[in-house]
Amino acid sequence: MSDNNTRLYTWSFGLLCLSSLLFSASFNMLIPELPAYLSSLGGAEYKGLIIALFTLTAGISRPFSGKLTDTIGRVPVMAVGSIVCFVCGFLYPVLGTINGFLFLRLLHGFSTGFKPTATAAYVADIVPVKRWGEALGIHGLCFSTGMAIGPAIGSLITSYYSINVLFYSSSVFAMLSILILLNMKETLKSRESFKLSHLKISRTEIIEWRVIPAALIILLSYLGYGVLLTLIPDWGEYLGVTNKGLFFMTFTVSSLMIRFVAGKVSDRFGRVSVIKVALVMLCVSFYLIGNAQSVTDLLVGSVAYGIAGGIFSPATNAWTVDLSHPDHRGKAMATMYIALEIGIGAGALLAGALYKDVVTMIPMIFYISSGACVAALIYIFGRERFQKRPNN
Repeated sequence: MSDNNTRLYTWSFGLLCLSSLLFSASFNMLIPELPAYLSSLGGAEYKGLIIALFTLTAGISRPFSGKLTDTIGRVPVMAVGSIVCFVCGFLYPVLGTINGFLFLRLLHGFSTGFKPTATAAYVADIVPVKRWGEALGIHGLCFSTGMAIGPAIGSLITSYYSINVLFYSSSVFAMLSILILLNMKETLKSRESFKLSHLKISRTEIIEWRVIPAALIILLSYLGYGVLLTLIPDWGEYLGVTNKGLFFMTFTVSSLMIRFVAGKVSDRFGRVSVIKVALVMLCVSFYLIGNAQSVTDLLVGSVAYGIAGGIFSPATNAWTVDLSHPDHRGKAMATMYIALEIGIGAGALLAGALYKDVVTMIPMIFYISSGACVAALIYIFGRERFQKRPNN
């Protein structure tokens, strides 16, 4: 990529965004229906594992996907992520036991462990440096569109047809994502053919230490997202929400609207300043969700969370790219996503451990999520103060 090139809306960028939208819809359409499905199998006490197992393998696979992204290429790694989604959609109806379901959640996590890592590196390759924030914001908008339509479509399919039709539909969306990737040109200049040695990961290949500040803030902030994914279906039902995908659709639509400008704002005013604002808004949104007394209250909290997330995500993604070395973008993005998966997984486990189908516990769990964002704010202010010391 040439820094002199100022084009953003290219054919490659458009294909990338469309592929991510379909990929996102593929696995997000399952989320609202999985808690009830697991309960129907007799595994209600394992609800916290629905997200935790998914994020566990996503996190474990990040170092591998980061190394492969920087060696065999961006496109093959993206394709692996979509293929996993395609296969899992067909296997859910076949492995219709609690153990089979939990195994598939582990396997399904490899999808997000691979595709987003390579996608972020691909964006950085084809977009001018000065427009990284804007580009990641637009790409995030498309990914979030998949998050918005996925749960809503998933709930509709389940209500009109069956959960098995939903699983097969998830596979169809993943297949479309794969087909789009076939038309994309590889951007990694020094590609290598795949070897088994590429799967050997040394300690120095796991973490890009340059991006740890961004990764830590992401970890703390996404703890609440793990809580959301685990508890919102039950919390919404308790408050009177009829379509389990409504909350996810609402916060994603509000996120989409703000993402049109959020990326440009971080390019202009700086990543850290924008992240501070987003963290404050995340704190407020989790409080509103936990304090909700009606469907309207819950949706207000959903809108607030969507706006906060729409500001936070492109700014932290662009900050990660800023901090990284150009030759290790795959590893840098993998490090960021490892932190993200740890945060989501920890939030899901926390929710499962404290909730135990006692709905009155839900508000406290969301207040804890708000506290994690406060901790992120304390860290980012402390880091700035330390950097301003004369000896630093």
